[in-house]
Amino acid sequence: MLIALVIVCVFFLAYSNGANDNFKGVATLYGSNTASYRTALIWTSAATLLGSIVSITFATSLAHTFSGAGLVPDELAGTIPFLLAVGAAGAVTILLATILGMPTSTTHALVGAMVGAGIVNGFGSANIVNTTTLATKFAQPLLISPVVAVGGAATLYLIFTSLRKRWGIERDTCLCIGECAPQPVTISLDGTAILSQTGTTIHISRDDACREMYSGRVAGVNAQMCVDSVHYASSAAVSFARAVNDTPKIAIILLATGALGAPVWSLGLVTLAMVAGGLINSRKVAETMSKHITSLNPGQGLTANLTTAALVLVASQFGLPVSTTHVSCGSIFGIGLVNGKRDWKTIGQIGLTWLTTLPLGMAIGAGVFYLVQHWASAAS
Repeated sequence: MLIALVIVCVFFLAYSNGANDNFKGVATLYGSNTASYRTALIWTSAATLLGSIVSITFATSLAHTFSGAGLVPDELAGTIPFLLAVGAAGAVTILLATILGMPTSTTHALVGAMVGAGIVNGFGSANIVNTTTLATKFAQPLLISPVVAVGGAATLYLIFTSLRKRWGIERDTCLCIGECAPQPVTISLDGTAILSQTGTTIHISRDDACREMYSGRVAGVNAQMCVDSVHYASSAAVSFARAVNDTPKIAIILLATGALGAPVWSLGLVTLAMVAGGLINSRKVAETMSKHITSLNPGQGLTANLTTAALVLVASQFGLPVSTTHVSCGSIFGIGLVNGKRDWKTIGQIGLTWLTTLPLGMAIGAGVFYLVQHWASAAS
């Protein structure tokens, strides 16, 4: 009975993770109008699927980290009540954030759940939670990663801007008319657009559908084609890295029970649930990250994605449990600091979500663990 509940909780945890996290790799594609929502969603789903498939060989150290070993007593980490509490608390916490359209950290939710269960298990004794492990293996990477992402994205964007100007690549705002090719325009203060090639003036009421384009060539190749190609590649890299980083964190809950036999079945269930969650329930988080933090052009989106991909891939390689949410949002924050178009209200809402995720996961984890323990004791 309890093992069946663990399987159900892990499925919904993976589904919620996909709904909240899958689009983070392509948020800048959608936000910069480089891709439509549908195209971006299909692109990230394919990369997520690939990352999940290879995660068992590429991120085994993360699976060990999220087994709870070292954070809570070893005799607790592999028990069914503990695993059920972690799975249930993680699923509920992430699903609530997704319903609100707020990007949050699966890592924070899982760590909070483990700590909550550990506290209840050790209540009344000194052997509750290993605070040293909590600080060094979890807290430090989670706190430092968004700061590094903000600074890295801002610095990289300034470097890229300097190179763009040195190479003579100009930025043009383009307006697509019917089925014609994009035409470079200049938007005046009174809301009119003047076609650069013909001098024709067009009156427009909104410019959020316009896309900034790059004119010029890099090593003989069209600059816009270069930016778009690398942007798509970096988005795939972020989605791939996120799946590599997150799949073992969730699958280890099932692997510890041995309920599904060979590891491939546990990873397969988690992979399918993550992809399904992203395809079905990503829209609210996608709008928050892509449109509400800051406005992005293709070059800015590319810079944010390159920063995120580099940090998450390095973290996966060294088994550091960084939050893809913190890194990707931090990178977009960094661009907003440079371009001066950040939305402080949205940023504040996201920050509040981050602050409440760990304690909420802790509270739910503690509650579920207590109830399961109480039920098991009564049944025996």
